[in-house]
Amino acid sequence: MSNASDYEGMLRAASLRVTRPRLAVLQAVHSHQHADTESIIRVVREDLGEVSHQAVYDVLRALHSSGLVRRIQPTGSVARYEARVGDNHHHVVCRSCGAIADVDCAVGSAPCLTASDDNGFVIDEAEVVYWGRCPDCSSTDPERMSRV
Repeated sequence: MSNASDYEGMLRAASLRVTRPRLAVLQAVHSHQHADTESIIRVVREDLGEVSHQAVYDVLRALHSSGLVRRIQPTGSVARYEARVGDNHHHVVCRSCGAIADVDCAVGSAPCLTASDDNGFVIDEAEVVYWGRCPDCSSTDPERMSRV
């Protein structure tokens, strides 16, 4: 998405008032997948000039609550935000540099939603995080090269 009217439509469809900070934050999340809050603040400030940390935090909270963005927080990481919502996808995280990429369910239609014992819960989402090394880090890791 690259059109301001698309973002305006998304905000209106989520019953959110269209404001410059909301538009800027939504656009930043769409153009910088898995960005942390500080990165989003930098991008928004490039677009709007001065905007407070609290304003960006408030907008991210509203966008997350309305389902327009997804908040993830892999172990050992700060919160990250992405625009891919509503499909129960997972993530792969590099142990070396922290890079994050999206991963679809391994087989079929969300097999991870079928727990071996759901304990009576109605499961609608699963958070699966795969850990490893990204291509850049694994190609420069001498320990991994000796195992290949």
